[in-house]
Amino acid sequence: MTSTSQLVQKERLVRLLLIGDIVGKPGRQIVARALPGLRIQQQLDLVVANAENAAGGSGLTPPIYHELIASGIDCVTMGDHIYRRREIFSVLESELRIVRPANYPAEAPGRRWTVVPAATEEPVVIFSLLGRIFMPPVDCPFQAAERVLAEIPADTRFVVLDLHAEATSDKQLMGRFLDGRVTAVLGTHTHVPTADEQILPGGTAYHTDVGMTGPHESILGRRIDRVLETVRTFRPTHFEVAKGDVRLHGTIVDADPRTGRAKAIRRISIDQAAADRLATLTQKAESAASGCPTANYSEGSPDPAGPR
Repeated sequence: MTSTSQLVQKERLVRLLLIGDIVGKPGRQIVARALPGLRIQQQLDLVVANAENAAGGSGLTPPIYHELIASGIDCVTMGDHIYRRREIFSVLESELRIVRPANYPAEAPGRRWTVVPAATEEPVVIFSLLGRIFMPPVDCPFQAAERVLAEIPADTRFVVLDLHAEATSDKQLMGRFLDGRVTAVLGTHTHVPTADEQILPGGTAYHTDVGMTGPHESILGRRIDRVLETVRTFRPTHFEVAKGDVRLHGTIVDADPRTGRAKAIRRISIDQAAADRLATLTQKAESAASGCPTANYSEGSPDPAGPR
């Protein structure tokens, strides 16, 4: 079986990563520690991340947005918590590397889609949609997807959708609806990775949910004791972001530069130990670039992102 890394080297495919919902400071910290090395190790051409929970577990602020971009993220997607912090409005209206759900009202702050260049200089369209089942009322995501595809440049080959939805049926339907018309339909929101990553018949990479980047010794990123107390007693508590077992979850897609169609897809899960190894790899690369010696890094260390 041909690995995704072998495909990139043989066919010079474009490699994209979507990082699952970043939750609070623990999620941001593991992204900052792991991502620079991960970009080197996995030869990533573009990194997208859902950051609707990056500020204290709910919403996003301008300083945190810029922190994420500085860590190596090329584009930020959001979800139903996008407007939890009003101070993000200025970023949504001025920055090119962040999008709001495209099925929000036309008057809502933010852009429906954006174009971000990959490391290969290929333009990649990024947009997001909210599902309708067990979610706040929004416009039809299928009609919104059609509007986005009608608006983007006709010669665009790479299109990535972050589908922020609760129901697996919502996500599967959108994957089939857009199969052959976009590069990838990747789900976020539930914070739990699914085991159904696949290439659909028309060449679209599909994954119901890429998972959560944050503390996994938790209830979806929040302290277990606080959530348990509230659901058992109805006493309101503050659902603080947890701290234990921090992991980065995401999905890597390799796409044909000639057509934009997906050729391979796989999940990644990076714990703190793997993030530390990736940080060492970054230090080694920086030292090599500057001509300074560094501590020996074992090339035989396990690949935290899976087989290469």
